[in-house]
Amino acid sequence: MFQKLQDKWKVSGTDFLLIFITFAIGGSLCGIAGKKIMSLTGIDKGLVWLIVYIIILTIIWPLCVLLISIPLGQFRFFKKYISKILARFTGQKPHAPGKAAVPGGQVIPGARSNIAIFASGAGSNAAKIIEHFQENPEVKVALLVCNKPGAGVLEVAANNGIPVLMIERERFSRGDGYVDELKQYNIQWIILAGFLWKLPVSLVHAWPGHIINIHPALLPNYGGKGMYGKYVHEAVLAAGDKKSGISIHYVDEIYDHGEVIKQAYCEIDENETADSLAAKIHLLEHEHFPGVIEEEIARKKNP
Repeated sequence: MFQKLQDKWKVSGTDFLLIFITFAIGGSLCGIAGKKIMSLTGIDKGLVWLIVYIIILTIIWPLCVLLISIPLGQFRFFKKYISKILARFTGQKPHAPGKAAVPGGQVIPGARSNIAIFASGAGSNAAKIIEHFQENPEVKVALLVCNKPGAGVLEVAANNGIPVLMIERERFSRGDGYVDELKQYNIQWIILAGFLWKLPVSLVHAWPGHIINIHPALLPNYGGKGMYGKYVHEAVLAAGDKKSGISIHYVDEIYDHGEVIKQAYCEIDENETADSLAAKIHLLEHEHFPGVIEEEIARKKNP
């Protein structure tokens, strides 16, 4: 039963445990607060008392659970969970999207945000992002952009019914950057998830402040041309660093140069290899990247 719930909610084992703790503590807090409120009403215990008590619990339960979810890091989950419950009672779809979005990084408050994932490899980060936004009514993965025929990420897109735009270097780097094609999908955000080409200026200028990349090192160290994948990890180990991590950042005209949004760290063991370090970095990427994307989209939509 617990495994089915975890699969349904699409959360890690740790988050699953924290969610249940939130339910337990939030429910207890709700009961205590409800009895305190009832003591102030002066109503004698009986049928009327019970009815009023149930009504009060129904009203304050979401507030209690949301309050407890904040320090336990589960606010995003419970916000969605409570929205779905309210939708069932009202018969409405939660957070129904507004009007069609405007391409080129412009955002209409309340409208659904379309994102394009750029990827060149196996697509593990792309898969996590797609999974994260599957049931999100405010954000949609509308397009996958790939520069490598046969890349594993193409299968990820096919399995999730996501359109694919295959690009070639000359037109991308020295031509129009496929800006018109992206605008046809009403793309507001571009997410680089293991994309190995440098973005052309035309693309950066068309989506200013709406392109996010993830780099497998702690910028500003180990960034720039040629610093990707195993080359980054080998450089970190060669330097004798005691820790590495990920940098999620906005993209500008310079390689790995834009404003850093978030960094997460991992320790480097004495017998660390490039492969073992890569495995640690992948865990950090999968844990943090989708959530940061969601937070940045929400922040810019509702400044």
